[in-house]
Amino acid sequence: MSAVMIDGKAFAARVRGQVAVHVARLVADHGIQPGLAVVLVGSDPASEVYVKSKGRMTREVGMISVEHRLEADTSEADLLALIADLNADPTIHGILVQLPLPGHLNSELVINSIDPAKDVDGFHISNVGLLGTGQKAMVPCTPLGCLMMLRDHLGDLSGLNAVVVGRSNIVGKPMAQLLLGDSCTVTIAHSRTRDLASVCRGADILVAAVGRAQMITGDFVKPGATVIDVGINRIEVDGKTKLVGDVDFESCADVAGAITPVPGGVGPMTIACLLANTVTACCRANGLAEPAGLTA
Repeated sequence: MSAVMIDGKAFAARVRGQVAVHVARLVADHGIQPGLAVVLVGSDPASEVYVKSKGRMTREVGMISVEHRLEADTSEADLLALIADLNADPTIHGILVQLPLPGHLNSELVINSIDPAKDVDGFHISNVGLLGTGQKAMVPCTPLGCLMMLRDHLGDLSGLNAVVVGRSNIVGKPMAQLLLGDSCTVTIAHSRTRDLASVCRGADILVAAVGRAQMITGDFVKPGATVIDVGINRIEVDGKTKLVGDVDFESCADVAGAITPVPGGVGPMTIACLLANTVTACCRANGLAEPAGLTA
């Protein structure tokens, strides 16, 4: 393996440390403690794990953590009423509704009922529009984490060719917007792209967010490129379940200049950026300077 491994776990710990310092400063200087509310409807096992670790890490950095666990058959009206209460609560600066929601609930309606200034997931249509027009927005956590790692590893991204494989609203599209904001030349590729391998080989920065296990192989990678693997896929290997990304790590690591592993790459950055977004939202709500290095 010739590539430098970008350690997302270590970088996320650093980001959480920065968040904790900023939280302590807000409490000491202004008597303000940032608050994050997480709403979980039903008991999806993966969501349960996420919510638990979000709560633990929120408390570890000194923020208020509030969890609302609702029954799977909760009505839309009751969920919207809870969100309205959280929107009006001055001690809550970030609101996150854990997805996926049970089938009878309209996810778009629910997400768009969150106050955009408290939408720390960055999914509200207003934040999407603000990001798309280069204005101050709440930015989705996973792409923000990717951007932080790229800036940390490469420094100035200006003028680099970036290819984002995947066009989801959660990762692909906002990732492309963030890279544009840092003056990259950006291509969004996807499963229908003709000769995907040759498009990817033009990239100085290759972000894989397509949701297909090990789809990106070494022959997709320009020698020396930085490869960010957003994918999380479970595959069977010798009767055991293994976690792999959208990138075939071995073959790509032989060609790339730097690469994120799965697990331990982009994943840990998502919660770290959720915490960073909550601090940012708190600072904006109170007209205070935003934490340097924790925003897009």
